[in-house]
Amino acid sequence: MKSLFKLALKLFPRPLLIRLSYWVRPFLAWWYRGNTYTDPIDGKSFRKFLPYGYENSRENVLSPSTLSLERHRLLWLWLKNETKFFSESLKMLHFAPEQAFYKRFRKMKNLTYTTTDLNSPLADIHADICDLPFENESFDVIFCNHVLEHIPNHQKAVQEIFRILKKGGFAVLQVPQDLKLAKTFEDNSITDPKERAKIFGQYDHVRVYGSDYFDFLSSFGFRVEAIDYTQNFSAQEIKKYALAKGEILPVVYKAS
Repeated sequence: MKSLFKLALKLFPRPLLIRLSYWVRPFLAWWYRGNTYTDPIDGKSFRKFLPYGYENSRENVLSPSTLSLERHRLLWLWLKNETKFFSESLKMLHFAPEQAFYKRFRKMKNLTYTTTDLNSPLADIHADICDLPFENESFDVIFCNHVLEHIPNHQKAVQEIFRILKKGGFAVLQVPQDLKLAKTFEDNSITDPKERAKIFGQYDHVRVYGSDYFDFLSSFGFRVEAIDYTQNFSAQEIKKYALAKGEILPVVYKAS
């Protein structure tokens, strides 16, 4: 089962994987049922989670039921425990919507929920993140998770996010990040997919973000919070939810 899953990640393009996952998830949830690990997004428990990763596969990270990864479960817990995301009336934009969230957010009556992406079958509006078809200050909340590392002109992308975010609103801008790097590393001369996967961690990534990512975000006018939310959980809870200890939530706010 594990080998088949890794092979599928390598063979099939992401839009096709998204479509296939709707058929596969019920079987995975049944096959891995148990009591060791719990997905806080839907509350279901399993004997183990699935591996995930295009280049270096991580073991026990992908929930069989929601297909959430460590970052999704951490974000869900933060939203649930520390914000009014599930109760306030909010206009939300979600870039490259993750399956772990998509149907749940769509059903939330307090959200006016819009999705966007160039290629995702889950996108309401197919658009370029560097040239968005939205008015200034259109959204209270924006999620743009694991998108910027794919965008050559990420400066323009963040400018657009700042432009369309309402004053007083917030955005979650998660990226793959190596906090041991002082400076973000990118090299536009690296175009071979195999070489990109080796250096950047995935064939379609164009950089590895360092600890300067937070300064990069603040340079556009955001107030930035680098939240290590795993500090709020015991070692047993981190294991139970299969979180990545020390993973940072980059949350940005636009001043009122």
